[in-house]
Amino acid sequence: MSINAIQLIQSAMTDGVVRQLAGRFGLPADATQKVLAVAAPALVAGLMQKGATLDGARSLFATILSPEVNGHIAEQLPRLIGSTTGLSQLEMAGRQLLERTLDRRVDVLSDEVASQTGVPAHATHAMTGIVGATLLGLLKRHCLEGRGNAGQLPTLLGHQLPVIAPFLNDRLMAALGLGGVGAFAGNILAQLKAVSSHIDHPTPAAKPAADASPSIQVPVDAVVREERRSHTWLWWLLAAIAAVLAFLFLRGCQGEQSAGRVGAHNSADVPVTAQPPLAPVQASAAVVTASDAAASAPAASAATPASSASDAQQPAAAIVPTQDSQFSFTVDAAGKPTLTATVGSEAEKTQLMDELTKRLGQYNFVPNITVDPATKPADWLAHFDSLLPLLSLPGAEVKVAGTHIELSGTAADKKLGWLDKLKSLLGTSYQIGSFDVAHAVADANENFRSAIKNLLAPDSSCAAADVVKVLNLQVINFASASAHVPASAVDDLKQSARVLNACAGNGKTARLEVAGYSDNVGGEQANLQLSKQRANAVRAYLVKTGVPADSLLAQGYGQARPVASNDTASGRFANRRIEFVAQQ
Repeated sequence: MSINAIQLIQSAMTDGVVRQLAGRFGLPADATQKVLAVAAPALVAGLMQKGATLDGARSLFATILSPEVNGHIAEQLPRLIGSTTGLSQLEMAGRQLLERTLDRRVDVLSDEVASQTGVPAHATHAMTGIVGATLLGLLKRHCLEGRGNAGQLPTLLGHQLPVIAPFLNDRLMAALGLGGVGAFAGNILAQLKAVSSHIDHPTPAAKPAADASPSIQVPVDAVVREERRSHTWLWWLLAAIAAVLAFLFLRGCQGEQSAGRVGAHNSADVPVTAQPPLAPVQASAAVVTASDAAASAPAASAATPASSASDAQQPAAAIVPTQDSQFSFTVDAAGKPTLTATVGSEAEKTQLMDELTKRLGQYNFVPNITVDPATKPADWLAHFDSLLPLLSLPGAEVKVAGTHIELSGTAADKKLGWLDKLKSLLGTSYQIGSFDVAHAVADANENFRSAIKNLLAPDSSCAAADVVKVLNLQVINFASASAHVPASAVDDLKQSARVLNACAGNGKTARLEVAGYSDNVGGEQANLQLSKQRANAVRAYLVKTGVPADSLLAQGYGQARPVASNDTASGRFANRRIEFVAQQ
């Protein structure tokens, strides 16, 4: 299962892909290549550290094989980054996966990449997420094609050290929360080998153990051989214990009928005693998705019925539906809808696609439908007829989340009456409303003013994490194309300044980044520039109100890192934001 992860990334990030990314971020191709050359080895080092513990290796393997990771990303990269939506979704997915995997914010690493390459932070943030999504996708494909398991993953990661070591430095390691390069390189291989030796490796029951190695491409080394010897010794010990228990049981029983019962007891115990080394193999295979079932078949066939029944419960526990299904669409001036949906099964996706094709025609809509097993059943599919007319209404925007429906654009036009129509058609089981900017701002500011009272108390916390949590409740609703601080935000910014000044006066200065973001309406470069101007305007206002200038850094990120879908007015409103971030 040995690979060179950096070579795999380079083969996916072709010259054409690099030029595409460079054009997207307004960079020279060599600057883009420089970011990839710094970020990729650092991310591999982060995965190595994650795999250096038993729980970490199992968690990492489960993440790699999860539905969120795209095993076909190498072929799909040019198409994914060919559109603004695809690029944003890929970046966001990669960043979320990395933060879940590395157990830390990935911004710290991408900030360091920006510092070392001289490339603007908004570009390194995005490209770090894209590299992360690509790396995990490539590992997923290799694991499935090689029928790899959690026990082999630490060994595979250990093989990367000679490849990535020349590209690492102490500052990158610090950004990952690791020690210096020397300490990392000196300890990581031993840790990975120890983890690999404690996680069982699959062995097909019909063949000797020696025959299994070529099929899964595990390097033959002392660690693997010691693991197999330890299992043999354990088997004989358990068999001896079983024999002693059986002997004692036989002595206590009289007659032919009792002896028969003892024989039945022994015949049930022996397979259970001999089988435990294979149980973790099934646990590893349990995270493989349905499309990967063929890769898991050899390991699954080796399990006893008892272990199969036990392990069958494991994936069910891992994918208990916890989030609402989502469905949103926006209709262009010609009446053609672009749809985004998240459903819980392939069957629901097929049902939705069939309904759309039957009602609208195969080429009269643009779908973007994702299947996530953690998603609850889509009840709204049963009421699709009620939503159908809106799919052809130019300018209509609709968002469905579980049993909540939000209308915007022409769908919220009171003259057309769609709000009342849907309430009549769907009844009280659905909460239906229309998005209103003024109400959204008022609600947000009310929450902010209530929360900031706690920060103004004499014994309040000045921890940066606590401060930004409250400051980010306020909404600074700039006028369209304007970077002038709106009058509606002045009072709240004054309260924010009071908190920051109080902390500075107590010697607990909170150092923050004022980050500006936009929605996806308009040109990408224009949005980036506007977001920078708005961030600078907020910083300037706070500094004018007394906040120490050296405690605030302003940065604009344009339409990167959306927090909601840009398909609806409420989503675009959420994405047009000023976000306060604690500086390290």
